[in-house]
Amino acid sequence: MQLDMIVAEPWADFGLIDCGHGRKYERYGPVRVVRPEPQAMWAPATTDWDPDATFVPGSDEEGGGRWIQHRPVPASWPLVRGNVRFNASLTPFRHLGFFPDMAPQWDWMQARANDAEILNLFGYTGVGTLLLSEAGGRLVHVDASKKSVEGGRANAALSGLAERPIRWIVDDAAKFTAREVRRGRRYDGILLDPPKFGRGPEGEMWRLEEHLAFLLADCRRLLDAESRFLVLTVYAVRMSALAIGELLGQLVADLGGKVEVGEMAVREESRALLLPTAIFARWSRD
Repeated sequence: MQLDMIVAEPWADFGLIDCGHGRKYERYGPVRVVRPEPQAMWAPATTDWDPDATFVPGSDEEGGGRWIQHRPVPASWPLVRGNVRFNASLTPFRHLGFFPDMAPQWDWMQARANDAEILNLFGYTGVGTLLLSEAGGRLVHVDASKKSVEGGRANAALSGLAERPIRWIVDDAAKFTAREVRRGRRYDGILLDPPKFGRGPEGEMWRLEEHLAFLLADCRRLLDAESRFLVLTVYAVRMSALAIGELLGQLVADLGGKVEVGEMAVREESRALLLPTAIFARWSRD
C-alpha cells in the first residue's frame, strides 16, 4: 500500500508562519498565536515570534492548559475559506475552533459533493459541513457537543447558509450511525474526524483504538454501489496510516474504486517545510 501526503497550503486567513522546538507560530486572520507542537522537533526559522496569545499546556495527558494573551484578543472573530465564513476563537482545547489542515480534504470532497447526501460525524463547528453544503451537498451534521452544534448553526448564519438542507444533530456518533443502519439509510459520502477520547451527550465513552473499527463497519453499511467517498482522519494516536488504510480497504473492497492512505501536513511559510499533523484513509468511487 502506497503512502500519500496531503498538504494544506497557506491561504489568506490562515498560515503556519514558523515552527520548531516543540511549538508552532500561526496566523488566523489578524490574530497570531503560539501553540505546542510535539512534531516540530527541529529548530525554528527565527526566534523573534510576536504572538497575540500563547497556549500553555497543562500537566495531564488528557489535555488542559490555558491561553496567555499578550495583547487583547476578541472572544471570536470571523475567518473565510472560499465562500464560507466562520468564527475562530481561543478555545480551552488549545485549537482555534476548526482544523486548518483539513482544507485539502474539504476541497477534495467539495468536488464530489454536488447533489450528494453526506454524513459528517464528529462534525464540530461545521466548517466542513458548510463547505460541502455550499458545493451542493445535503448534509447530516452530528456532534456530541451541543455547544459545537450551536457554533455550527452560528457559522451557517454567518455564511448566509442557514436555509441550506443541513440537519444539525446533537448525538453520540456511534449510536447515531448504528440507528441509521437499522433505518436502512444510505449516503453518497461520509466524513469522520474522531477524537482520541470523548464522551457522548449521555456520558457514552469513546476510545478511538477500541471503537473505530466498529464505527467504520457501520459506516460501510451506509454506503452502496452509487456512493462516492468516505474520508477518515485520525489525530494524536499511536496508530499507523497503513493500519487504518488496511481496515478501510477491507471494508470497502466490494465497492470497487480506490483507497488512499497517508499523512496530512501543513506547509510552513518561512521555509516551506512540512509539519505533519494527522494520518488519513479515504475511499472514492473515482
